[in-house]
Amino acid sequence: MDVATPNCYILEPSNTWLIEDPAMARSVIAAQLYTVREFARTPSDIARTLARVRAIGYEAVQTSGLGPIEPRELRRIADGEGLTICATHVPFERVRDETDAIVEEHATLNCRHVAVPLMPQEYRTGADGFVRFARDAEAAGRKLASAGLTLSYHNHRFEFQRYDGSPGLGILFSNCDPRYVKAELDTYWVQAGGADPVAWIDRLHNRIALLHLKDMTVIDDQATFAEVGEGNLNWPEILKAARAAGVEWYIVEQDLCRRDPFESLQVSLRNLRSMGLH
Repeated sequence: MDVATPNCYILEPSNTWLIEDPAMARSVIAAQLYTVREFARTPSDIARTLARVRAIGYEAVQTSGLGPIEPRELRRIADGEGLTICATHVPFERVRDETDAIVEEHATLNCRHVAVPLMPQEYRTGADGFVRFARDAEAAGRKLASAGLTLSYHNHRFEFQRYDGSPGLGILFSNCDPRYVKAELDTYWVQAGGADPVAWIDRLHNRIALLHLKDMTVIDDQATFAEVGEGNLNWPEILKAARAAGVEWYIVEQDLCRRDPFESLQVSLRNLRSMGLH
C-alpha cells in the first residue's frame, strides 16, 4: 500500500471477546499508573499505591511504569481494592516476539487491552519505518485478536513529523487494519506535535478504544503537563468527539507533576466529573 493512501479498510464487527471487563467498574475513567510510578517500585509499594488510587475515587487503572510484580499478584491486589485493570502498556518487542506470553498474562489480569507505549527506535527511519511498524503491529494484533485482545498504539510527538506531506501517525494507521491495530491517542502529545486532538479523534473514529487525557499549560514560556482541566486544551470539544468516536476508557495520565502525583490524579478526576464524565 502506498504510504499516502487514505485508510481504506472496512470496519467489521469484532469477534466475541474471550476476556470480559469486570462488572465492578461503573466508571469509564481510569488512572494511568505511570503518573505514580515513583510510588510503585515493589509489590508492597504497588499495593499501597492502588489503595490510594482507589481511595481517590478511581475504579480502573492502566498499568505502566510498575516495578517487578507477578501478574497473579497484581490481579489479587487490584481485585482486593475493587479496581479493574482496563489496559496495560507493553513494549512492542514483547508484543511482537512473546505474543503467547502476553495473552497468558492478560488472561490472568482479566484485561483485554494491550497498548504499545512507544515505537522502537529501529522503526524510526522515515515513512518506510512507519509502514514496517504498521505491518509488524498488524501481524501481532491479529494474533492477539484471536485470543480476544485488542492492540493499540500510544503516540508521542515525533509521529507528527511529515513525510511527503503525510504525518507519521497517519502513515502508520493507513497501513494497518483497524480491526487489529487501534489508537491509544494521547491528547497532550497530539497538541505538542502541532496537531488538533479533536481532529485526530474524529479522524480515528471507531478506532480509539483508549484515550489518554493529559492537559498542557505554559510556564516560563515552556509547554508542560497539567492536570486535566487546569491547562489549555479544549476539553468540552475533546470529550464530545471522544463520545462520538466510541472511546471505551478515558485514562488520566500526567508524565510530570508539579504537586503530589496523587493530588494531581485527584484534581483531574474532580474536573472530569464536573465536565460530566463519570
